[in-house]
Amino acid sequence: MTTARDLRVVALGDSFVAGVGDPDCRGWFGRLVSAAGRHAIPTTAYNLGVRRDTSRDVLRRWEREVAARRAPGSDERLVVSFGVNDSIVEDGGLRVEPDESVANLARLLHDAGLPTLVVGPPPIADAAVNHRVVELNSRFRDVCAAAGAPFVEVVADLGDDVVWTAEVAAGDGAHPGPAGYDRLAALVLPTWLDWVGA
Repeated sequence: MTTARDLRVVALGDSFVAGVGDPDCRGWFGRLVSAAGRHAIPTTAYNLGVRRDTSRDVLRRWEREVAARRAPGSDERLVVSFGVNDSIVEDGGLRVEPDESVANLARLLHDAGLPTLVVGPPPIADAAVNHRVVELNSRFRDVCAAAGAPFVEVVADLGDDVVWTAEVAAGDGAHPGPAGYDRLAALVLPTWLDWVGA
């Protein structure tokens, strides 16, 4: 008798991971899980996106939250995405300085010891924030390359995407609606299917 694969994927991150703005509450991560199912890759998915979370917040909570969702013998993986909240100015300074953001990602990848897919931060309707997000994205890419973790960049493509930008502008200035999440998920999908299909 063949034992079925027990694939468990935990998504850690911010409100974009949580899917804020999507009336179906699926966001991009839920769309990727659905796509895996359509490709006959059954997945137990845990969305641990938290609104306003920075990389520092995720680093503080990830271990206990992931531990509660692990099981012996399962194929356990992480999806991580943060950075926009780090890049926002609040009370006269950045919520998290770039050097710390980069160190937080590097530490998470090292300490988790699990296969991890990192999705870069998306753009919002704020040019100054987006400038910082682009720079942080580049540094995240280098961290992932050094760690051997797949990294999907979305900031440039979504910044040029009329659907994403229109939905963000029509919403709260940060989060898209369902069509925008469709666009983000489509950028991640090829890497995602290759990653979970192994």
